[in-house]
Amino acid sequence: MANTTVKPTRRVFLFLQGPHGPFFSELAAKLSETGAACWRVAFNAGDGARWTDRDTLLPFRQSEDAWIDQFSQWITETGATDLVLYGDTRRRHADAIKLARKAGLVIHVFEEGYLRPYWATYERNGSNGNSRLMDITLDQMERALLERSALPTMPPDRWGDLRQHMVHGALYHWHVLFRNQSFPHFRPHRDQTVAQEFRLQVLRLLRRPRHMIERRWTTQRIRKGGWPYHVVLLQLEHDASFRAFSDFASQTEFVNLVVDGFAKGAASHHRLVFKAHPLEDGRAPLEQTIRKRAAKHGLSDRVFFVRGGKLAYLLQAARSAVTVNSTAAHQALWRGLPVRSFGTSVYDKPGLVSHQPLPDFFTSPKPPDPEAHAIYRQFLLETSQLPGGFYSSKGRVQLLRHVVDRILAPHDPYENRLSAHESKTQQLRVVR
Repeated sequence: MANTTVKPTRRVFLFLQGPHGPFFSELAAKLSETGAACWRVAFNAGDGARWTDRDTLLPFRQSEDAWIDQFSQWITETGATDLVLYGDTRRRHADAIKLARKAGLVIHVFEEGYLRPYWATYERNGSNGNSRLMDITLDQMERALLERSALPTMPPDRWGDLRQHMVHGALYHWHVLFRNQSFPHFRPHRDQTVAQEFRLQVLRLLRRPRHMIERRWTTQRIRKGGWPYHVVLLQLEHDASFRAFSDFASQTEFVNLVVDGFAKGAASHHRLVFKAHPLEDGRAPLEQTIRKRAAKHGLSDRVFFVRGGKLAYLLQAARSAVTVNSTAAHQALWRGLPVRSFGTSVYDKPGLVSHQPLPDFFTSPKPPDPEAHAIYRQFLLETSQLPGGFYSSKGRVQLLRHVVDRILAPHDPYENRLSAHESKTQQLRVVR
């Protein structure tokens, strides 16, 4: 009898922009071991600097308005079956995703870990406000968890991702600044020029020792002061989630709103602590804005600004946390702290975050439901959160060990978990 086995279609992965550093190149090497082909689009010299196979590098040197036609042509020429990218809101990525959907490609989206810092996020079709998590209820998560996975859910080994992140970022912008002659039409997706981005990266590295001293002194003063305090989790003003999924045009608007709410609702012996993002580079005048608004309300001695550092040191003794939609809120929820969030976020579920008016929140914040948070966190750990990171070598090794199988799976991680429960339910119905 003739062999009628149908050979599976060869997977062809088309990579767009990724996290700074070699992660995408290393991921492509692992996928190539499975027989897949991998191609990388480079919008600038930084994108291609760490891609080891120069024969599969596709430089995009045309003007912005030619992007869609060129991307469509590359899909056809490469025979692409899959699209891989980091973040889904920058214009080139958003346009590519729309076209990839029409062409029937599987869309793989990476992001920083929702349960940062010890995990990375892997989803399909979208992340953050575009994530499928937005449509999955806690009841669905709870039912799905009846079929438990054997995957580990404890934090993996620690590594220095932040320091490596800063170094890879500086190197990336060095390539764009000094080796970008062959990409004359490249324009960054952020407001700053390439030269400004590189300058900010270098200054942040040079100022790091001084900032560490300032941060330790301020943190110790807060922790030893004996005051009840509330922590404001600031984000980068150019952060994709902040810009795409919030109603604030700038961090200044958010800062002013929080200080005003604190002035109206907080007890006179409480303090307010603004915690800057670890990668804050000074492009937004956050500290000046905070001090100016605090002085307007006569709160200069009750409002603090902490530049970067580990969030755990502040959250351990905090009363509550306020943010737009930072993933750092997960750390506050894990500690049982009340969280007031604004904008669109994957953790904005009933029983998790408060929607009280800010003055009321600072007066009497409503804490999260521990059971609801346990369900939500466990569901993420068994689906989209993978141990590891993009920037340190240890983090990448850990992440690559898990992510290749997830990419090759026929369904996205949420569907796998939800459908497992549905399949079990149908089997029980048949037996009965």
